[in-house]
Amino acid sequence: MASEEKTAHTKTARLIYAEFDAWIHESGELFDTTHADLAKEKNIFNEKASYEPVPLLVGRGRLFPGLEKSLEKAEVGKEYEVILSPEEGAGPRDPKLVELLPIREFLRQEIVPEVGLQVTVKNRVGYISAVTAGRVRVDFNNRLAGKTLRYRYRITSEPKDAKEKFEAVLKMDYGNPDGFSFELQDKKLVVKLPDVCKYDQKWLLSKYRVVTDLRDVLDVDVIQLIEEYTRPTGKEQSAEPKEPSGLTGPEKQEEEKKPNERKDRPVEEIVE
Repeated sequence: MASEEKTAHTKTARLIYAEFDAWIHESGELFDTTHADLAKEKNIFNEKASYEPVPLLVGRGRLFPGLEKSLEKAEVGKEYEVILSPEEGAGPRDPKLVELLPIREFLRQEIVPEVGLQVTVKNRVGYISAVTAGRVRVDFNNRLAGKTLRYRYRITSEPKDAKEKFEAVLKMDYGNPDGFSFELQDKKLVVKLPDVCKYDQKWLLSKYRVVTDLRDVLDVDVIQLIEEYTRPTGKEQSAEPKEPSGLTGPEKQEEEKKPNERKDRPVEEIVE
């Protein structure tokens, strides 16, 4: 449902939750849906996907142009259907983005080339469109490029208060709002991060999008992200592994007499 994001913010964005079904109009192929029953019926069900209304930020160029234009004016609770030309959807297909590559490129990655397989080659995502003797044809166009699309959708709700907007942005950009808390201070938003963010690679990739969108939908100038580290107590403290000092005999005894100088402090990260 997404397109490339435009960087210029020229108008107010609209944050919504929507359910939808999307087809390639010419063939009638269902390529995306928020409804599990329909996904199973059309054999595109993905066990890892969440089939429920999804949060969308309308007016920031992240959706197909024709779909975004329709969503901007749509009423909550009303069902709509829109047909998108290639120019209004994923754009026209570019023949220059189809390349013929040696099969060894794929065997080196332990990939068995098959038509329709999605692959990543030199940091570009494409689909294998043909396999011949020693050669593999890869199409780096969006797989919907050049196709007319049909969307049926319904806006289920539109977050209004700060808490609803905060959770919608976290769900949209990071996938999970659990464990996050926040406090609004005039034009400043202070966000306390859950422990999972300390080691989750997905958070590192999502963080700046989250900051940008929170600043946008909550109309704040400064966002402060706080990671908190507390000193372990009781059993947690005794369970901490002791690092070998490399000292023995009298030197070790003198070292052990020194007070523990390590101090755990909260770490704050400020993004403006």
